Amino acid sequence: MNKELYTYRKALLGLTCVFALTFTSCEEEFLDAEPQSFFTPGNALNTPDGLASLNNNALARLVSEFYGDGAPIITENVFSEVAVEGTTDKSGPAQDLNLLILPDANLNSSNTNRIGWYWNLFYEGIKFTNTVVGRIDDAEFDSDEQRATILGKAYFLRGYFYYRLTQQFGDIPFVLEEVKEPKLDFVSTSRITILEKIQEDLNAAVSMVPEVSDKGDVSKGAVLHLLTKVNLALTDFDAAIASSSQLIEGGQHRLMTNRFGATAGDATKDVTWDLHRPQNKSIPGNTEGILMSISRLEFEDNGSRAPTSIQRQAVPLWWRFINTPDGQNGMSDAPDAEINQVFEYGRGIGRNRGTAYSTEQIWKDANNDQRFKDGNWVQMEDFVYNAPSLKEAGNSFYGKNLELYLPDGTPLCSDTIRNWFDFPHYKFSIPDPLNVKPQGGHSDWYVFRIAETHLLRAEAYFWKGNLALAAEDINAVRRRAEADDVMASDVNIDVILDERARELYYEEPRKTELARVAFIFAMTGQTAYNGETYSMDNFSQKNFWYDRIMEVTDFYNKGVKTIHGDEYTMSPYHVLWPVPASAINANTQARINQNEGYPGAELNIAPLTTVSEPENDN
Repeated sequence: MNKELYTYRKALLGLTCVFALTFTSCEEEFLDAEPQSFFTPGNALNTPDGLASLNNNALARLVSEFYGDGAPIITENVFSEVAVEGTTDKSGPAQDLNLLILPDANLNSSNTNRIGWYWNLFYEGIKFTNTVVGRIDDAEFDSDEQRATILGKAYFLRGYFYYRLTQQFGDIPFVLEEVKEPKLDFVSTSRITILEKIQEDLNAAVSMVPEVSDKGDVSKGAVLHLLTKVNLALTDFDAAIASSSQLIEGGQHRLMTNRFGATAGDATKDVTWDLHRPQNKSIPGNTEGILMSISRLEFEDNGSRAPTSIQRQAVPLWWRFINTPDGQNGMSDAPDAEINQVFEYGRGIGRNRGTAYSTEQIWKDANNDQRFKDGNWVQMEDFVYNAPSLKEAGNSFYGKNLELYLPDGTPLCSDTIRNWFDFPHYKFSIPDPLNVKPQGGHSDWYVFRIAETHLLRAEAYFWKGNLALAAEDINAVRRRAEADDVMASDVNIDVILDERARELYYEEPRKTELARVAFIFAMTGQTAYNGETYSMDNFSQKNFWYDRIMEVTDFYNKGVKTIHGDEYTMSPYHVLWPVPASAINANTQARINQNEGYPGAELNIAPLTTVSEPENDN
């Protein structure tokens, strides 16, 4: 390895360790994460291919959020109103948040939470994109278009990571240049300052990237979709309407309203089912997807390197601890059981436990909504007692639907947190041919799709007071699902968030988007539907994010305990996650701020409010 590449590799490793991008074995994990040929002279960083490879490494980190055991998206769900951590047989999972969510805790484990994963992986992505931006003029391109595509893609990816981090952590170090040697003097920059810079970059990137790209690559539509979120986060509602309208009216992406794909001929299904079939998500005829994660068995190195595991993570542990009314064990996950339910639903462990809000409350007026109809949505009463021992004993309950309570109110399930909740089968039904007891196999996944764009524009219209146009966008999504229209007079943030929960469950980063809405209320001072007003002056003590979760869910701060004895607690300051202590402690020559409510915040200094552009920025 030549000296320049060795120095470059060492510098990147230094930045990674400073930001605590790995919590154990920093050097080994970081080096193993890269393709073996990445830093070889034959793939130099001053070529279009080398720069494109850096972008692709960043993109791989973006899309890996949805895969593997304890997938990071679960942490986004847990820190919102749509789900709680359902692992009830041990301490450590993110349940007693007041006790467990600390800067020096284990913040990156399937057994705790994935807060640290976002800090780690997103700063790695930023590292790659900064190198692309900084070295763009060192390469010789075949055309101006090729150069613009690579640079625009880097702007998008960097903007994506910073958008997410600012809604997760607030004020954070804002690095815009390639770090060529270990750096110990990072400082925090204001969240708004960061958003303003990435808004500028994304506006430039709109004309840089192709209008049509491969399904798993960055397109103009992806840039416009992200730009809309950034515009909203800056309370630039007119700009949000403009960027979302440009995407919706551009014609490349449209809601799928007719049956399509490999499942179109199944008369028992509908377009909602088609939309979420793994084999349909990325086909050319599907105009819904704007940015996709491509993860299939035929692509061994696809960025995720893991299956979805969604039937393990987000399906209840239905196969144990549920008795028949006469007190017998009622359930079995045996793959050779005569009534084989494990093949249909997977062997869940209930880690991503949907709340009553997301599994019941928002469906009270579902009527003909495809997303909640039999076959697409599974209620626990749809399961049947299937334990072979019941049939062998001639038990009359064999094959009958589950019951939760005896007539006197005695529960037939010993752990209703983990074992008893409903779920969207149309999203979670991911074939898993590699496991006899399926856990959820490989599948492409929607990162951005046009249904969310409609709901983002609806939100922008709401903030502007145009409830009629907001209702039109909400109803465009609802009509596809054959749901009843909402009335313009009823539109508020509650209605919009409910529709996002119906349409985008386990797709949207729910904590990120709910925190963004909370910031908007605090920045504008607009009265929320709950009658409350909010301010940035005391955001960590009083915010819409916390009030919303307390209002609609029935776990946190209600005295609910797991069978292991851990209580579900939460505080308003959890609206922002703790900056990992390892990042702060290693930064010995300056101050990275800690968020209020966590130990170390008393040492904070004023964040930067200006951006120093690198000399080689473009």
